[in-house]
Amino acid sequence: MKLLLDIKDSKAEFMIELLKNFPFVKAKPLTPSKAELIEEIKESVEEVKAAKQGKVKLKTLDQLLNEL
Repeated sequence: MKLLLDIKDSKAEFMIELLKNFPFVKAKPLTPSKAELIEEIKESVEEVKAAKQGKVKLKTLDQLLNEL
């Protein structure tokens, strides 16, 4: 299982060292760009879920093409 933790910068080094002491845990920090990409993907998935549940009205293909 993989987990994504959001830790304050001031505590991050401590948490990484703590996690590295467990033989069953592999810990490595994400670069800021990868963290941002993961957050954007997470938001996109939530938008898709909302659209499937009918909570958000999607644009038609014609509306999207007209924006171009």
